[in-house]
Amino acid sequence: MSHKILLTSKEVNIILHRLACQLIENHNDFSNSVLIGIQPRGAFLAKRIKHLLENEYKISNIQLGFLDITFFRDDFRRNTNPLEANKTQIDFLVENKKVVFIDDVLFTGRSINAALTAVQSFGRPSEVELLVLIDRRFSRHLPIQPDYRGRQVDAIEDEKVKVCWSENDGEDAVYLI
Repeated sequence: MSHKILLTSKEVNIILHRLACQLIENHNDFSNSVLIGIQPRGAFLAKRIKHLLENEYKISNIQLGFLDITFFRDDFRRNTNPLEANKTQIDFLVENKKVVFIDDVLFTGRSINAALTAVQSFGRPSEVELLVLIDRRFSRHLPIQPDYRGRQVDAIEDEKVKVCWSENDGEDAVYLI
């Protein structure tokens, strides 16, 4: 299986800073905004973005939650293997808040569709935005587009984009497999 590196650790870091700055431009002090990482892989990116906003850009009181969408997906009953759900950790209401969903890769759009349904359990947001590290733009099954994207990748259907995080995989990198 061949691996092509799409982003190095340095490039990932630069992109994370750019994404954080774009969020600041649109959300100012985040007093009416919340960040929600889509479990499992979006949680790593969401934690990194929050860390940058708080430590590098001195924005405090950012609300961060994690949303499991396993049983909201339209394909969860079609899987032959048993599914393992992740934990939803949202200890705030999203009622009338600006919600920023955060995920590592936007592929078909089905995960975000599921997230839109799942978040309704926590109130009705005034606005929903999407931040992704990688946008596989030619692979959509649904008309969903990111508001913030780190990098666009044109990959054919049988190619996989793998995002590695140092916390989980020992390195920050993005590969095309």
